Amino acid sequence: MAYIRSLHLTAFRNYGEAALGELETGPVVLYGANGAGKTNVLEAVSLLSPGKGMRGAKATEMQRLFTTPHPNPLPGGEREYNLTPSPRGGEGWGLSAEALAKADEGQGWTISAEIETQYGPARIGTGLDPATEKRLVRINGAPAKGQAALSEYLSCVWLTPQMDRLFLDAASSRRRFLDRLVFAFDAGHSGRTARFENAMAQRSKILRENSRPDPAWLDGLERTIAETGTAIAAARLEFCARLQQACDTAGQKEDQLFPRARLRIGGTLEELLTRSPALEVEDMYRYQLRDSRKADALTGGSATGPHKSDLIVAYAAKDMPAAQCSTGEQKALLIGIVLAHSRLIAAEKGAPPILLLDEIAAHLDKNRRAGLYSLLSALGGQVWMTGTDRGLFDALAPYDPQMFAVDSGHIAPQRSKTARSAGNF
Repeated sequence: MAYIRSLHLTAFRNYGEAALGELETGPVVLYGANGAGKTNVLEAVSLLSPGKGMRGAKATEMQRLFTTPHPNPLPGGEREYNLTPSPRGGEGWGLSAEALAKADEGQGWTISAEIETQYGPARIGTGLDPATEKRLVRINGAPAKGQAALSEYLSCVWLTPQMDRLFLDAASSRRRFLDRLVFAFDAGHSGRTARFENAMAQRSKILRENSRPDPAWLDGLERTIAETGTAIAAARLEFCARLQQACDTAGQKEDQLFPRARLRIGGTLEELLTRSPALEVEDMYRYQLRDSRKADALTGGSATGPHKSDLIVAYAAKDMPAAQCSTGEQKALLIGIVLAHSRLIAAEKGAPPILLLDEIAAHLDKNRRAGLYSLLSALGGQVWMTGTDRGLFDALAPYDPQMFAVDSGHIAPQRSKTARSAGNF
């Protein structure tokens, strides 16, 4: 089972320097006022898995501060600093001498963690390279070729308050949600979507900027688009079928608390794949791209492909589209999907993912909160949760949570770690 034993942040968001240590599997709770930095910690954990993290932000937007020498040096040659927050910084610098020295040297933010895996301990980290403004990854002290290397160590799944509108937002939001779920299950999915998006962007640029583009060049790009696009659609279909099975096998207690979802994917390629072999679908997609070049040159894109698909969700017991359900029902459906996804990963990979649940208890009644905590205990694994009020987590007491108070970029443990009961988290 993979979990984080310690976490260290430097110059990240509203943290000058912060550390959490002696962590175990089970619930890790961060509580404090809005804006204190709770979600920033969850975002940091999410960046220990491949991708842009739970906020989808650019690497440069996460930089904590910039330092410049003060125009009037202190007596004796000592240096004073002007500390300027990044656009999304916050209050409470809390810089150590080492962190200040790193900032003075022009180093970017860093996130590092000691983790336990089924193969033993490991050290993983990621951070901003100020020279290139790109995110770098290190595994056991050595540079990694890319973020995909992180998938061999940690898998993270998250829920945030912004996702509460998932069923009401545009289809693009549900596609991103679905692709994150697929990626946690199938690490190759990220590479496929990146290749598809890159080829589509190149094709659109050629069609837009060239009145008589080279047909051979377009043929090559459209072959890549057809191959990767069909593979993306096939991966989504296969995953959705497995996720539906996980939803259908939920226990009675879970069904009562978080209603069962009915899932399907709406899209041209997905529908073609249900009745034709993948190679035939690739050919049809490639012919369609070639025939639509003139129209796509005007629109700047393509009317068909996995970039137009949608995850369609319904409340199974009521046979009601999720978009027509109440706000509470939508939240419950979303939690049920994430729990099913976690069970699926645990069954396939032998260990559940790390769950990041931001403000998860805020809009759940007392009974549903207690039920959720019980289900998380049965799932096992490490679960990070945030909330404004410590009392929201009273029902976690039987599961021996690790509690941390967060205040203006400072994190303080609120209880000593005790032995955990067998079978609980």
